[in-house]
Amino acid sequence: MFLQHIDEFIFASVLLVLVSSVFLTSDSIGFIALVTMFLTFVKLLTKPQEKFTFNKFEIFLITYFMLVIISLAGSTLFALSLKGFLKTFIYVGFYFSTAHYLKNNPSKLRWVIFTIALCIGFESIAALLQNFQHVEAISTWQDTTGHNPEEIMTRVYGTLKPFNPNLLGGYFVAGIPSLFAMSAYYVFHNNYRRASIFVVLSLLSVLALFATGCRGAYLALLLILALTFLVSAKFFWQKCKKIYLSIIGGALILFTSALVFVTSLRARFLSIFAMRQDSSNSFRFNVYQSSWEMFKDNWLLGIGVGNRNFREIYGLYMKTGFDALSAYNIFLEIAVESGIFALIAFLGFLILLIKDAVKIILNSADTEKIIFISAAAISIPALMFHGLVDTVFFRPQIQFVFWCMAAVVSAYCSDVTKCKSL
Repeated sequence: MFLQHIDEFIFASVLLVLVSSVFLTSDSIGFIALVTMFLTFVKLLTKPQEKFTFNKFEIFLITYFMLVIISLAGSTLFALSLKGFLKTFIYVGFYFSTAHYLKNNPSKLRWVIFTIALCIGFESIAALLQNFQHVEAISTWQDTTGHNPEEIMTRVYGTLKPFNPNLLGGYFVAGIPSLFAMSAYYVFHNNYRRASIFVVLSLLSVLALFATGCRGAYLALLLILALTFLVSAKFFWQKCKKIYLSIIGGALILFTSALVFVTSLRARFLSIFAMRQDSSNSFRFNVYQSSWEMFKDNWLLGIGVGNRNFREIYGLYMKTGFDALSAYNIFLEIAVESGIFALIAFLGFLILLIKDAVKIILNSADTEKIIFISAAAISIPALMFHGLVDTVFFRPQIQFVFWCMAAVVSAYCSDVTKCKSL
């Protein structure tokens, strides 16, 4: 009986991972992901006809994971690095479990996007309520030196644990494309009532992202909007050119107006360009310099994965008073932890994944497929762009959305001949 319904259990566990991310701790979310992996393993053992198929970009991911294992073996702090490795194992294992399930059950794919969209919608409402209540900052999240009181933002953090506005900002970056996708999906199926609900949630999520005060998320949002307009041009450029350009102009006017008329938002956005005059920027520059020195001394195999391991080694390189848990740049972080070849493998995975997604968007005539794969093709580059200045990407709430988006691309690539499987 259990084995007959194992697919339903796998599907439920994938959705539960996404839903639990909004209120459970990292360990609890990781445990549910382990359940997904265990169920997939049982399915493969009990159903010999089930076989793993790999897309080209997944070969790079496997290579990356093997290099992480080598880095672990060579780490001087093996015990601490092992904890970080187990997290990486869960993330990669969850990805392959989800991708395998979606390849065999493509009809369930939209429910993954739908669940992400609902979670983002929930967080946007929670964040806006916090903004209206003017919640107190739990820690020093922004440099208030030299600012007037009206220039100080109420930075919201939602329900994600640990409470951190940058984490929430990164979560919105990962999930807002899914809200856009669900809006387009219901418009395509002429269900305007549901489409209007997701349009409203999309607007609320953008407002909530601004309320996080996460400057990296601001820049990533601009990329999300730009990529969304590029994808939509496939459908609207020829027939609705004037309307299309009007919408773009309206979005730019709205964004500019927000910066002009909301004093605290303007001050926060302009602090991006304050360089060393802003303490947060200065802190990051110091971390980048120290992390670069770490990389130069450990460029081949890295120091081993994990923020605890990173913090111990970082103490040997840091400038006095500038302790850090990460490199504040995901690519520098990967290079420091696992070496240059691991970074190359991870970049190869990303580049081929996005390339295959773009091929489908450009060549497919299936509108529904384009809508859902576009959500992934927009979310993943936006997360990488945000990751240039932060490392909340490595938090499970964002990681599991990222890997689900990657699994969406994998499932669609396995479904068409244009994306050859190995």
